[in-house]
Amino acid sequence: MSNILDLLRKRRSVRRFTERPVEQEKINLLMEAVVRSPSSKGRNPWDFIFVVESQQKKRLAEAKPRGGNFVAEAPLAVVVCADPEKCDVWVEDCSIAAIILQLTAQQLGLGSCWSQIRQRNHENGRRSSDYLRAVLDLPEGYEVEAVVGIGYPAEQKTGHDRQGLPWNRIHQERFNPS
Repeated sequence: MSNILDLLRKRRSVRRFTERPVEQEKINLLMEAVVRSPSSKGRNPWDFIFVVESQQKKRLAEAKPRGGNFVAEAPLAVVVCADPEKCDVWVEDCSIAAIILQLTAQQLGLGSCWSQIRQRNHENGRRSSDYLRAVLDLPEGYEVEAVVGIGYPAEQKTGHDRQGLPWNRIHQERFNPS
């Protein structure tokens, strides 16, 4: 069993996947991980839609013109969405859940990548979140934070070298510009 720092050292965004489907047992573990995610005041404003059907993943990938094409080819896509009326920090709660999803995927030997949806546009100025609300039959008012593509990596990437990390972003006691 890996510790969290080991997972972070190895984790990279994966946008190319093999055709191997993600086993139901692993999907079940991913589902458990996201519903265990912390949320502000335990309000759990988020919902998660797990998608394996090819045509539906293709529609998800079309939510924005660039940066989400990999979702169509991922064996599994997870839509992270929320009801903003439940909590004023739903964006943060969804983000926490999404990274827990990605780290759990990493621990299970899977790769993943986040496709930002919130504040992105589909086409002709239509909001990506509105497009996905229709595709996914989401209730009125729900917002989509992101879609996470998950699967077995088609390429092996090494983690980022420790020396190349942005250490200049670490400050102690107060901000100290370099």
